Amino acid sequence: MHSVEPGTTVRGSGAQLWRRAYRTVLLIVFVSGLIFAGGFYWFVSQMPVVEISPSRKADGIVVLTGGALRISDALELLASGHGRRLLISGVNRNTRSYEIARLVPEHQRWFTCCVDLDYSATNTIGNAIETRRWIEDRGFKSVIVVTANYHMPRAMAEIGHELPTVDLVPYAVVSDRVKVDDWWDNPATARLLILEYLKYIVARVRMTLPPSLA
Repeated sequence: MHSVEPGTTVRGSGAQLWRRAYRTVLLIVFVSGLIFAGGFYWFVSQMPVVEISPSRKADGIVVLTGGALRISDALELLASGHGRRLLISGVNRNTRSYEIARLVPEHQRWFTCCVDLDYSATNTIGNAIETRRWIEDRGFKSVIVVTANYHMPRAMAEIGHELPTVDLVPYAVVSDRVKVDDWWDNPATARLLILEYLKYIVARVRMTLPPSLA
């Protein structure tokens, strides 16, 4: 008969446990990757690739700064009667209204009557908070949200979290520099979208936490 060395069973059991743990970790990573990829596909697929005029008018319009096209498009909406007043949120503290007006000479007249500037917001959360304050001060019940197409999901989530009873109408600005429809062929666009998706996930998770932990 072959003798069994002391500790052999223990070492064998330990190896089996490590193999099971390794396979479990691999399975978790694989499933997590599938969930992340599926969520990212959904995230990108809902982004407009062409600009579509808002389906309805609203009380106000808010544009989140980050590109000249956004402000120009928001002013076009204001001029066409889609809203009664415009908030430009996230303006640099050193920028005055006349400096912005000079960039859009065809819409300069609106700055004297119907445009408000927010200098407080420094990120999307701040945009949402300042939009809530502006909406509540004006007594508006609906607002058109103007921002880049890749930024729209997070912007709508943040503003909707602050204004759950206000009707939000998205207007996504499409730039030739960010081609969402063929993002996989452009590393810079792919990085931008993945980073935006991660920020969106963090925002959604934060919204589920109690205020004391958010």
